[in-house]
Amino acid sequence: MTTSDVSAPKPGLSVGPTSEFSLFFQIKPGEAPSLRKALSALQDTPGYRPGDYGMAIQTIHEARFVLFDDDTRLAFITSFDGPWDAYMEDFFTSGPTLALFDVIFRHVEGYDGLPDVGAVRSFVLGAEQSAAAYARNYGGTVKEIRKAQRVNSAFQKVLDHPQAGEILEHPAMQPLLDEAAD
Repeated sequence: MTTSDVSAPKPGLSVGPTSEFSLFFQIKPGEAPSLRKALSALQDTPGYRPGDYGMAIQTIHEARFVLFDDDTRLAFITSFDGPWDAYMEDFFTSGPTLALFDVIFRHVEGYDGLPDVGAVRSFVLGAEQSAAAYARNYGGTVKEIRKAQRVNSAFQKVLDHPQAGEILEHPAMQPLLDEAAD
């Protein structure tokens, strides 16, 4: 299946505007230590470092790699906003993302590597498994959540401003003040 095949059902479960995406691989024998080093290097890459929220694909909520079954298998699990086709297009055309994943995937069976993006696409889609169940504990897209954080930060500055007292006394401000007090 290609990402342009709109008639085929799309894998992954959705909750609101967000869908899950899960890949499972067999690690090449003896490659687990090298794979762990590659994942450690990924964790120190801009956009992936803890507290660094600049991933190349801006619709991703979170992404994780998990080694399991005594370091013989690898899972990549993420969730993203928007249509499955758009995410797949971003996944396979984002130069930084594809290059980072190339370093990871070379440690798993069946991966032939770049520069053949079509082969990488087939490899990835062949490893995809839809979740049996998927839930989220919050609504909103990444874009909406980031905006809410900016609005909250701006409101906190208003609350801290020495001249805000008169404005904060206005009854229209009460719902914001109630939320801020929570």
